[in-house]
Amino acid sequence: MKYIKLLVLVIMSITLSQVTYGQIEDVIVEKYYISDANDATDTTEFRSVAVGSVTYRIYVDLKEGSRIRKIYGDTYHALKIESTQDFYNNIDRPNANFGYLINKTWLDDNPTLALDSWITLGLGAIGQAGVLKPSDTDGSFLFPNNGGTYGIPGGLLLNNNPDAGITLNNADGYVTNTATYGQWVDFGFEDIAGDDTTVFGAINTGNSFVSNDIYLQQNAGVMGFDTVSNIVLVAQLTTTGDLSFELNLEIEETNGGSSNIVKYVASNDTLLPGEVVSPFLKYPSVCGCTDPDYLEYNSSFACSDAAQCLTPVVFGCMDTLACNYDSQANFSIPSLCCYPGLCNDRNLTLVCPDISNGRFGIMETAPNPASESVSFSIFMDTQKSGSLKIFDVFGKLIYKEELTGTSAVQNRKVDLNEFANGVYIVHLLSGDDISSTRFIKNSN
Repeated sequence: MKYIKLLVLVIMSITLSQVTYGQIEDVIVEKYYISDANDATDTTEFRSVAVGSVTYRIYVDLKEGSRIRKIYGDTYHALKIESTQDFYNNIDRPNANFGYLINKTWLDDNPTLALDSWITLGLGAIGQAGVLKPSDTDGSFLFPNNGGTYGIPGGLLLNNNPDAGITLNNADGYVTNTATYGQWVDFGFEDIAGDDTTVFGAINTGNSFVSNDIYLQQNAGVMGFDTVSNIVLVAQLTTTGDLSFELNLEIEETNGGSSNIVKYVASNDTLLPGEVVSPFLKYPSVCGCTDPDYLEYNSSFACSDAAQCLTPVVFGCMDTLACNYDSQANFSIPSLCCYPGLCNDRNLTLVCPDISNGRFGIMETAPNPASESVSFSIFMDTQKSGSLKIFDVFGKLIYKEELTGTSAVQNRKVDLNEFANGVYIVHLLSGDDISSTRFIKNSN
């Protein structure tokens, strides 16, 4: 029993580590900045950032050597980025629909462009990798700035709200990146006129971005600026509402000099070959029972909630026809089940002592499978009488023989020539006592 339990737990652990996490070690949602009243004075074509808006940056933490090639939505896995309030867009970024296309020099005269909402892969501006603020060691190019529309003295983006961590005048989350990238390809963001009509574009505003036919792709793949920690920026989002998202990523994995592409998706409603569910790609994270000692265990949870682990696993035989049926078991291990004459090479006298002590039971069924006949070795005390019954799998009585107990083993041979091929259930009955077994009729 201990060996079987250990084996099951090992299998569960392997499944959890290989399937759940894969090449994605985490998805990090950083509070990049919280806007204040000074920031709200900066307007671009009547748009301004609302007081209290939170700018979030989304990073994907990859295993070393992996690259993100694509962020996408397809037929079975929508790309979803939503908030309970509208996203902020600073539209003064000509032909720059994505973060990697923004020119950092634009930020000198338009400081709240640094709070714009966009999707990207790795870069937050041309030649600038996006990094977590604690990893930014080269200061901030966001300062000095011109103070926006009304020339606020000292400039904008100076709110020091502790919920946003390091202030932007100390670390702006950008580091110079001289890496050479391959071709960028995108689909589904622009209409036939070439305008980005999503909530991240310059035309429409809104709080929901959902698409089943869209992607941004970097053909060479993108690693993090620090290729060891390998943390890759994929989006920046500003809103006063509650953020939620479901991301899908195409990741190039390197293994021993060879590489392959795996699609990591947020939802397991429909999984195609080559797709792997990562619970980290859904936000807010869904927490649940991650302890395989409980029935509520599920490897798809991104975080652990011990309160949801309610029912301890009890391994055992759950077949009521077995002589060691365990009514307390809730996790079936069929190999544990023993039947008189069939106990998986284990000692029947230890597994089922009430049957094997000679008082009552079918002790042996041979041969099994059988072709022309099958024999049963039966114990039944002299004080007992009963019957031997054979049923097919549909419950139809096929054979019946009345028996009288003796002081010795009785051998009963049953002719199977009139039996159809298949599985049969055998009951030895005497009063309230019952002993059961099975055999297979198989005539070639």
